[in-house]
Amino acid sequence: MRHSARRAPVTRCLQTALLSLVLVGIGLASTLANWDFSLILQNAESRYGALGSAKTRIQAWDALIQANLGEPQAVQLENVNLFFNRQLVFADDLAIWQENDYWATPIEALVKGAADCEDYSIAKYFTLRRLGIPSEKLRITYVKALRQNQAHMVLTYYAEPTAMPLVLDNLINPIRPANQRNDLLPVYSFNAEGLYLPGSNSKKGDTKKLSRWQDLLKKMRAEGFAIGEG
Repeated sequence: MRHSARRAPVTRCLQTALLSLVLVGIGLASTLANWDFSLILQNAESRYGALGSAKTRIQAWDALIQANLGEPQAVQLENVNLFFNRQLVFADDLAIWQENDYWATPIEALVKGAADCEDYSIAKYFTLRRLGIPSEKLRITYVKALRQNQAHMVLTYYAEPTAMPLVLDNLINPIRPANQRNDLLPVYSFNAEGLYLPGSNSKKGDTKKLSRWQDLLKKMRAEGFAIGEG
């Protein structure tokens, strides 16, 4: 009986550990859930009609994801950055959407074949999330582009919480550390975890209060994407 008494706490510990692993697995599955591009294409065709060349762009996006699953994160960053920089032509929201500030889903951008800076950043963010990079390593970052003297958005990647971030930008193809991008002045950044101020790793706000982000998530879910809270 003494042996059984000693084993009971061990058994409970094992059960707790197994339950934790199951819960972690469920969390990962929901975050990295497979995107059904057949359904996504059907939804896009239902909304936009015949997609023409846009269908090829969406299928190329699917192929990009499949080809980069399991690749090192540095490879994923490079390939995703180049893909959207090459697939999408830059245009401002007024020209594309007849609105001053419109946050397009990746599908909307690929259907149009055009994007504003935030649309590039959004498309890269969700693609890298689908490839397994956790949201805490990625931030959509609002900056001032000093040479253009205008507001701009980029995607930043943090290998570690205190690391110098890498900048994925539609203005240039090379991915460079932020300290080599003296042409950009950071203003704030955000991801699924929250809002951040420059040079800070502590959250300064909740993205649930960022209405454009919440509208974007709602649109993506309606398009058929399993994205959780981003």
